[in-house]
Amino acid sequence: MMRAAMLAALIVGIAMQSATAKSYYREDLRIPMEAAGPRGLEAMLLRPSGTRRYPLALISHGTPREGAARATMSPYGSYRQALEFARCGFAALVVMRRGYGDSGGPYAENSGPCGQRDYLRAALQSASDLRAAIDAMNSRNDVSTEGMIAVGISAGGFATLALSANAPKGLAAAINFAGGRGSRADNDVCDEDALVRAFATLGRTSRIPTLWIYAQNDKYFGPELVRRMHAGFTEAGGQVRFIDVPPFGEDGHSLFSRGISLWTPMVDSFLRDHDLGTRDIAAAPTPPALSPPPQLREKGRKGFADYLAASPHRAFAVSPKGAFAIRAGRCSAREAEEAALAACAEYGPDCAVYAVDDQIAEPAGVGSR
Repeated sequence: MMRAAMLAALIVGIAMQSATAKSYYREDLRIPMEAAGPRGLEAMLLRPSGTRRYPLALISHGTPREGAARATMSPYGSYRQALEFARCGFAALVVMRRGYGDSGGPYAENSGPCGQRDYLRAALQSASDLRAAIDAMNSRNDVSTEGMIAVGISAGGFATLALSANAPKGLAAAINFAGGRGSRADNDVCDEDALVRAFATLGRTSRIPTLWIYAQNDKYFGPELVRRMHAGFTEAGGQVRFIDVPPFGEDGHSLFSRGISLWTPMVDSFLRDHDLGTRDIAAAPTPPALSPPPQLREKGRKGFADYLAASPHRAFAVSPKGAFAIRAGRCSAREAEEAALAACAEYGPDCAVYAVDDQIAEPAGVGSR
């Protein structure tokens, strides 16, 4: 009984706050999971602000090539993607797996040495964290796990497919953005054959519809490797709608984060075909009406417009001569301020924080930094 009470308490949001617009509700959560220790898993929920139960869209992040970068990750790094699913009538939950961000527990996704990878083990460890998040949502009166979807990018896409291979009750579809593991440098993946075998193993038991979206110039998982992973998964029985996206930017692996307007119609079509979501797509939040710093030139004014639409926990720093930097999707507003100042200082002297989230920074606060 005591343990049950403790787990119930952990699921209570540590912060409840309005999203950028009144049509959305945002909540910071701790997901109970025994393997994650007392801290549980860090998560952020974003849903329409109505009173119904919204189907869950579980969003799973990728894995940086440098292990040290895992600690700096935040659910707010996927805020704009979560917002797209909230607009489609989902309760979007971004969960940080063990060893990432402020989640508890040790990193559990080590695949072994480069030449002898056990990718399936890593995928199943990731999927166990996703299952903990789903279990936690079952007790809420604003989220439904019936008709839910799982969405993942990179290692999170691979984790999403692992979840589909032993689908929990209510999981209706999975969306894999550039899924895979083992990229240690551009166009360099450890033990590609082992990765292909892992995809084939997952395909043997995955029976829900899946959408795969890969850009042709993805530098983590190139077209030939993707073809092999797709063949392994489908030939084993997995159901895939595959979208081969033309080259995007300098590295197509950034499509999920930087190409939202490009992939949204693809996802909407897939969801519509499977009658998923509530179908009442809400309007996007209106960016705050803040005036840009007067010293900005054209590029800086465009940058400030991008800042206004960026994820929460964001900051805009600027120098007297118009050098600027934006940092968004950080663990806290304070961390965003510090990162924006440090980045701005690389381009010009005497930088100061001009705006934090939806507010112009107080002059006294700027002077004290």
